Amino acid sequence: MLGCENAVIERVEWRERGVAADGPGLSVVVHVRPRKRQAGRCGICGRKRPGYDRGDGRRRWRALDLGTVTAELEADAPRVACPAHGAVVAAVPWARHGARHTRAFEDTIAWLACVTSKTTITELMRTGWRTIGGIIARVSAEKLATVDPLAALRRIGIDEISYKKGHKYLVVVVNHDTGKLVWAAPGRDKKTVHAFFSALGPQRSAAITHVSADGASWISRVVAERAPNAEQCTDPFHVVSWATDALDGVRRDVWNRARRAPGGQRQHRHGPRGPETESAGDARDLKHARYALWKNPEDLTSRQAAKLAWIEKTHPYLYRAWLLKEGIRLIFQLKGQPATASAALSKWLKWAARCRIPQFVELGKTIRRHRRGIEASLEHCLSNGLIESVNTKIRAITRMAFGFHNAAALIGLAMLALGGLRPALPGR
Repeated sequence: MLGCENAVIERVEWRERGVAADGPGLSVVVHVRPRKRQAGRCGICGRKRPGYDRGDGRRRWRALDLGTVTAELEADAPRVACPAHGAVVAAVPWARHGARHTRAFEDTIAWLACVTSKTTITELMRTGWRTIGGIIARVSAEKLATVDPLAALRRIGIDEISYKKGHKYLVVVVNHDTGKLVWAAPGRDKKTVHAFFSALGPQRSAAITHVSADGASWISRVVAERAPNAEQCTDPFHVVSWATDALDGVRRDVWNRARRAPGGQRQHRHGPRGPETESAGDARDLKHARYALWKNPEDLTSRQAAKLAWIEKTHPYLYRAWLLKEGIRLIFQLKGQPATASAALSKWLKWAARCRIPQFVELGKTIRRHRRGIEASLEHCLSNGLIESVNTKIRAITRMAFGFHNAAALIGLAMLALGGLRPALPGR
């Protein structure tokens, strides 16, 4: 019932644990000891060691509830003398080293943490908020000690994700071949990427064939140095987002000129902070044209399509910027056709160079710097779409848990949920 294997049950007793709404709350306390073969082992390495002292006396471990009644295991906690780890508390077969909960209890917590919120777990399992984070880190570390997620890596994706206010970032690495998260660490700089390749080692780094990223120099330079055989693929989504940002810059410039023109703004006499001005005429229409310019043509509503047609007639400069944005987006629909895509990209770069739109002239220079990576992405049909999906799931995990007090708990839970390390429910 308790899931404590390799243990001898000495006696069972009932104890009151405060007063509940329907009377005194009861708890089952089970006095146990490890079987002879399991006794006297180091809590860290698990090897047989001579005794050192009796430690701090008896300890209790929280077990899974028996229906509506809480259950605890109680046993001696002597220390052993380990040549490698010094005086350390002896291992017990029913709990992990340093834990105050049984293995079955912690595995249940870890499984629930992958599918529900911390608040739900605290209510269901009757445990503390901070306790859950420690359990997740402990279970994840044990699982990572038994498997090597960095084995046989060939095609990987690297990206960063903001997990907390105050510019708190994680660098995440995903295996394109398995779709699993294989590594994560706090940070957003070259040092963090170097840490990944240090964990990977020089031989396995040399075996990587493709790396997809968003074109950030702090990633590409480290990859070129530590994985010289890898072909770097620039993520198409980020390239299109560069074009969208350039288009929005053009829209703002056109809007500002329309505001400064006669009839471009009008003044309200009454406002919450005195007289205020607002856009009028063309400036007002351009202010609300953002989504008509951003969205794909096939996704436009009838109202947005009409807005785009109005821009084509009244603001050809802005409409030409929109055509440039659409041109770069359509190039990435030629994945798997490297020759055709490369020719189309060359034509687009010539167009951008002579368009006389500063934002797109600058964008053309940026794309020229990343052209090799863009063409590799088109040839190998590789993008950061999988990594963005993993990042979305990490954000969902963070929202479900209502934030984490430290990055270790978030990384541990992400590896359990997205790295294929989720433990099975006890007895299943």
